[in-house]
Amino acid sequence: MSSLYIHIPFCKSKCPYCDFYSLADTDLQEAYVSRCVEILQSRPEAWRTAYIGGGTPSVLSPALLKKLLGALQTAPGAEVTIECNPTSVTRAFCEAIAGGGVNRVSMGLQSAVPQERRALGRAGNLETATQAIDMLGVENLSLDVMLGIPYQTPQSLETTLDFCARYAKHISAYLLKLEPGTRFYANPPPGLPDEDAQAALYLHACDWLEGHGYAQYEISNFALPGYESRHNLHYWRCGEYFAIGPGAHGFTQGRRWHYARDLGAFLRGEGPIDDGPGGDCEERAMLALRLAEGIARPTDAMRKRAGGLDGYVILDEKGLRLTREGFLLSNTIIGRLLS
Repeated sequence: MSSLYIHIPFCKSKCPYCDFYSLADTDLQEAYVSRCVEILQSRPEAWRTAYIGGGTPSVLSPALLKKLLGALQTAPGAEVTIECNPTSVTRAFCEAIAGGGVNRVSMGLQSAVPQERRALGRAGNLETATQAIDMLGVENLSLDVMLGIPYQTPQSLETTLDFCARYAKHISAYLLKLEPGTRFYANPPPGLPDEDAQAALYLHACDWLEGHGYAQYEISNFALPGYESRHNLHYWRCGEYFAIGPGAHGFTQGRRWHYARDLGAFLRGEGPIDDGPGGDCEERAMLALRLAEGIARPTDAMRKRAGGLDGYVILDEKGLRLTREGFLLSNTIIGRLLS
């Protein structure tokens, strides 16, 4: 085992587009961290990558963050990432994560344009984000950008990307999806771009980021050289990983599993639910095709199917991989290649 994911299921409020398991800030945070520490202590491993996501990990008190990070054993040179929102970054938070070995931060910016931020229900503004980034003082910073959001245009998208490029070594740029169970799914917001406009925004982001030195290494992820997320690459290369927390998914000993989206069940000590075997050839190929590097040695059947997908795939001496237009239709294209 080499990678660990810890889910922090707490937020100040629920964003209208978010379908990750999270609850409004509650008085169960101390009990939750204690349960996580208990599990970590039962698996005294030196993790090569660790990712603390949510939810909003930065809503935990500095004392609880120190307790959680203090139980985290890592290997020399490990990549340790924590997610945060600009509005919950404080000096005490920064001191807690720096002292706990965190060396990579992923911040949820989504947009640098006030009208778009309001449409997404995002608190704070650019000044808040800039102050948070300055306080963090971390070199390996990733910023999240959402594409295809209400009122977004190529010009407004460039405003956001330009802000990100001033600070971030890594940018995650992903299309808004109206997920079942979210407020946006029940009541789609006004100003949403149509499918063609969403596709154009995605391709525009890819071109802009490439022109500013950010290489696309996965469908929605771009990085300056050497700043790719090692943790997420481990997922996409079908590596096994351990997970902690309600709603978290793990992959160990050839089996995939998940915890129920139930904080009470997790605190009562209920274990994860088995999802069956993982890591077969088809799953490895499906995950590899999310990456810009693709598959080095595609099967003869995949080579044959690729022949009917001109413009969406590239098949050459390096192997098989999707184009950016292919990434836009990745589920369909990958399904065709693997069917």
